[in-house]
Amino acid sequence: MNPDALSIVPAIKETHTVPEGISGIRFSDYARTAFPTIPSRKAMAKTIKRGGFFIDGAPAGSGDWVQTGQAMERVELQQQVPKVYRLPLEVVFEDEYLAVINKPAGIEVSGNKFKTVENALAGSLAPSLLPDALDWPRPVHRLDYSTSGLLLVAKTAGAQVFLGQQFEARAIHKRYCAVVMGELHSPGQVDEPVDGQSAQSRYEPVRSIPSLRSGRLTLVDLFPVTGRTHQLRIHMAMIGHPVVGDQKYGSAGRVLKGKGLFLAAMSLRFPHPTDGRIMNISIDPPTKFRSLLEREETRWEKFNPSADKIMRI
Repeated sequence: MNPDALSIVPAIKETHTVPEGISGIRFSDYARTAFPTIPSRKAMAKTIKRGGFFIDGAPAGSGDWVQTGQAMERVELQQQVPKVYRLPLEVVFEDEYLAVINKPAGIEVSGNKFKTVENALAGSLAPSLLPDALDWPRPVHRLDYSTSGLLLVAKTAGAQVFLGQQFEARAIHKRYCAVVMGELHSPGQVDEPVDGQSAQSRYEPVRSIPSLRSGRLTLVDLFPVTGRTHQLRIHMAMIGHPVVGDQKYGSAGRVLKGKGLFLAAMSLRFPHPTDGRIMNISIDPPTKFRSLLEREETRWEKFNPSADKIMRI
């Protein structure tokens, strides 16, 4: 047995009895009203699939028909507090309800592994003293393994539910920074499906430089309107401007081979769970972004002494 695996112990967290007059509705639809503590449709589907609900003592399925008088239970698959992964994390903001950390590149946010950001959070954040404090802090969204930057973390059950609902309502806004291949002249938008689902991303070029090996490189701000897996990387590759270092969708290794993906989450704007005040949190791009652009510009000028210096948009 994996010593870092979490043991799972069912525990009844909520109960509900179907009232008179309810018929002709499947459990997956009805549960959204009966158990509003589940923050989103996606989270509800995952909870049902994991066996998180019972109807009259039997595991509930998404397609089960709801009938008057049924006794429903939400069963939380409680997890033992995981062993802390000793990884110092940069805490950008923290209060009793939530935190924002700067996730390093090259580590998973969560999953069936020991070395994850989730397992490192307890070693970097102060425990909440509120009555609905979570057993350990939980990320409320994900960043790719290769992507660095701002990650929003819930410290209480109320904050976890609220922030999950805000993500589903698209009320949480993110800005990423990337270095992409080629030159982008003006802002634009990509509306192309990702994995069969509608997806939308906006981009705004910030700075373009010449590059001996890549022709030109552009520093760009990216704004995901939807939140599909790998959406920004896929969309930029679709329009012929893959992110530098993207081995899956782009032209890996053409610049600074082995230096990772040049994509980072730079800012978050979201309402606070307590009073709805708008939080604006941002950080500077990773040092490697500036180093790459400076190095490529210097090499260009060395071999093209008569060429114009850096072109700015």
